[in-house]
Amino acid sequence: MHLSEIPNIKHSNSGNFFLLAGPCAIEGEEMALSIAERIIEVTDKLEIPLVFKGSFKKANRSRVDSFTGIGDEKALKILKKVSETFNVPTITDIHEVSDAAMAAEYVDVLQIPAFLVRQTDLVVAAAKTGKVVNLKKGQFMSPEAMKHAVKKVHDSGNKKAWITDRGTMFGYQDMIVDFRGIPTMRQFAPTVLDVTHSLQQPNQTSGVTGGRPDMIETIARAGIVNNVDGLFLETHFDPANAKSDGANMLDLKHLEKLLGNLVAIRKVVKSL
Repeated sequence: MHLSEIPNIKHSNSGNFFLLAGPCAIEGEEMALSIAERIIEVTDKLEIPLVFKGSFKKANRSRVDSFTGIGDEKALKILKKVSETFNVPTITDIHEVSDAAMAAEYVDVLQIPAFLVRQTDLVVAAAKTGKVVNLKKGQFMSPEAMKHAVKKVHDSGNKKAWITDRGTMFGYQDMIVDFRGIPTMRQFAPTVLDVTHSLQQPNQTSGVTGGRPDMIETIARAGIVNNVDGLFLETHFDPANAKSDGANMLDLKHLEKLLGNLVAIRKVVKSL
């Protein structure tokens, strides 16, 4: 599929990678709008196609007392407001079959979490909405196996699928990106590199996932050099106090410099 098929997408013919970016979770309207405004300022300046990301709920949590959301419909309405305020497409992840039709009323792209990408009913339900379906590669799956997830979307009558690599488990408490998988997955669908989740350090004894945000630019640069179609990153004005995944999010103040460097690298790669 071409990016221009997504409603409200800008800069689709710029030749740049596209970007899925926003906070891990929707914590409130003011934070979502302010983060979106800053991301859009940067991506418009650099002519990067943007899909604003925010989870309307967080179902995969380590502990029962972890933040899961502010209410499904409330968060989805905030995503819709971001879209209408800034004329930008949005993406959110779904966790149950019943989430698909509900979320599709508010957003442009439905994301299948990595832990759930083998759940056939969930993938099919997302596909049948007609929305773009972003399939996160399971931390436990090979790049080659993702062709079956893509086929489930296609066999449901929807040709609009993306694959997103979010790293592979490396031991119990670390992730690693195998860049050999990018050209493999690009044979099946446009491929995105999830930079920030690839730097998670899961399964900590505290029950709170750690991360390596100092490595964000390193991983992102490698993705661009290896011809990813898009990048995914989570960002926040105050990662240390974010309600979800703060340990691996990008501080929003670093976004413009990071993306500027990546656009420059992209130009060099395309010239080769």
